[in-house]
Amino acid sequence: MRKAEISIIFLFLLMGAMTIFLWGCAPTVVEVRPPEPRIEVYGPPPHPDMVWIPGYWRYRRGEWIWVPGHWERRPRPHAVWVPGRWEPARGGWVWVPGHWEYR
Repeated sequence: MRKAEISIIFLFLLMGAMTIFLWGCAPTVVEVRPPEPRIEVYGPPPHPDMVWIPGYWRYRRGEWIWVPGHWERRPRPHAVWVPGRWEPARGGWVWVPGHWEYR
């Protein structure tokens, strides 16, 4: 094998190992209780296949930052958005990301 081929194989193996490592990491625990969600006012969807994804609080560098809601197209017909939420865990709070459910 040539040196370039070995380098490419090594890079792919390294990227795979990093992916496995990051998937196995425990979620970050935030010790400060998140603020109550903001009430967002939004109108009708811009398209019938669009769903409102509510905003949420993100904890970053020691402070809470509001991420505003937005419209998003359903990935499949009858898909339902399950919003993310902060759950109490291990002496703090852990973010559980939102996701699509297919019914």
